[in-house]
Amino acid sequence: MHSSVWTTAGLVGGYLTARVTGIRPLGGAVLAGCGAAAYREWQRSAGTGTAAALTGCYLVAFGLSHPLAKRLGPWPAVLSVSAATAAAAHAFADGRGSGAE
Repeated sequence: MHSSVWTTAGLVGGYLTARVTGIRPLGGAVLAGCGAAAYREWQRSAGTGTAAALTGCYLVAFGLSHPLAKRLGPWPAVLSVSAATAAAAHAFADGRGSGAE
């Protein structure tokens, strides 16, 4: 699976899990698990340095979603950072033609 799918699942799924259950740490577990899966994909397709940079992007996106939610609303914020993170994952790792589809 492409890492952009993992990052989207982590950010959107983590938010949705926390919102529906009311258990923020459970949403964090979804975020972390999907982030770990994305990291493995990034490391395999683009190397450790790129994987570390994209992990930073993923974490910054999560952090930015909170202040953005105050301006845009929660769903637009989560969807915006998810799209940006998926685009970065595609540009720097998934789009490199690893052949894994």
